[in-house]
Amino acid sequence: MMKKVDVIIPVYKPSPKFLVLLDRLKEQTLPANRIILINTEKSYFDQFAAETGFWEKYENVLVKHVTKAEFDHGRTRNYGVSLSESPYFVMMTDDAYPADRHLLKELLAPFEDPKVGMSYARQLPNEKCRIIEQYTRSFNYPDQPCCKSAADLKKMGIKAFFASDVCAAYKREIFEELKGFTDHTIFNEDMIYARGLLDAGYMIAYTPGARVIHSHNYSGIRQFRRNFDLGVSHALHPEVFDGLPAESEGIRLVKKTCRYLLTEKKPWLILQLIWQSGCKYLGFFWGKRYRHLPESLVRAFSMNKEYWKKPM
Repeated sequence: MMKKVDVIIPVYKPSPKFLVLLDRLKEQTLPANRIILINTEKSYFDQFAAETGFWEKYENVLVKHVTKAEFDHGRTRNYGVSLSESPYFVMMTDDAYPADRHLLKELLAPFEDPKVGMSYARQLPNEKCRIIEQYTRSFNYPDQPCCKSAADLKKMGIKAFFASDVCAAYKREIFEELKGFTDHTIFNEDMIYARGLLDAGYMIAYTPGARVIHSHNYSGIRQFRRNFDLGVSHALHPEVFDGLPAESEGIRLVKKTCRYLLTEKKPWLILQLIWQSGCKYLGFFWGKRYRHLPESLVRAFSMNKEYWKKPM
């Protein structure tokens, strides 16, 4: 029996490339019951729809709008879930797209085990991805599947609840039991939820047979800002992250990437790696200590500036 699943996608300033995601979702061997778009700022979407003929092409799509001030990584996704009635739903981002026609089918397969509450996809680099980011993708998203439980926390540390809403499926029954995502989150709503999932006795499936194309060529400054927000989320949720240092995993990635660049005979890229890794580390370091910084610096360092305008 085919599982009924909705796909929920927060959208901001969509470009014509976004249609690739929607077209590939339409081609899935396990079709989505409904695609739910939560768009930030209606004027951007109206322009996109007029330029692309969106409303004539896509009938099985529900679009709801929020303002930039209303957007929140956790609350906005909870709103999307509230519009779905399917027993399973998939969270995606608007800059990822299925690698093939089997994404949804593969992603939902682990739910045959009733203890699995979340299943996340493998992320593959796009054709313009730089070599360092390509390796980072293979490090974080290998080709071997695994199923993680609370028993893995001691051995795997933070990796035990690593998961990504770039493309992840959820079992609604468990999601509702755990009260969904934390409403007010600057970042990491997926991993905060995933840790709660493990603590409640459920499991997280990494499903590399479910594949999406997703990668970025971030500058060092953007890496700093992204990791600043990551550090803030760690500071705000000690119940999730304390006692499981993330820095050691970052050091392991840097060492392995250095070896890879030497193997590929591209040692000059090690300088770029050091720069990017330094930006990541400093961003994360100051994000964890954001309470010691003046408010003006916090806003300057953060990637999600709207977050700081809302009451904590």
